[in-house]
Amino acid sequence: MAVEVYLIFNGNCREAVSFYEKIFNTDKAEIMTFGDSPQNPDYQLPEEAKDLVMHTRLSILGSNVMFSDTFPGSPFTVGNNVTLALVTNDEAQLRSAYEGLKEGGKVTMELQETFWSKCYGSLTDKFGIEWQLSHEERI
Repeated sequence: MAVEVYLIFNGNCREAVSFYEKIFNTDKAEIMTFGDSPQNPDYQLPEEAKDLVMHTRLSILGSNVMFSDTFPGSPFTVGNNVTLALVTNDEAQLRSAYEGLKEGGKVTMELQETFWSKCYGSLTDKFGIEWQLSHEERI
């Protein structure tokens, strides 16, 4: 299991990732945009969201750092644009952590299967810390 940093940007994620690639001499990031994700026929993806970064990651000095743009219309506050991502291949451990963290907190997305994870959810804990929990086989 790992806890990784997730940095959120307001439309300039590509620029930030390119900057960090150069600074830390990393491999070029594989970028998934909101437009690359499977589309819901009941919800039209706004044109301004299609090229924004939905997810990417860099390995910086042995640590994974993940990046995303905010979805258009979502709140963005400089200084509060960092979340912690709990990433594990142990689904029971992930579910246990989720249940504990949601007590007194606010669930953003219930644990569920997504196109990128067998089990993913997000929440803000009772101390105001934002968490993303993701089952990944890569660990």
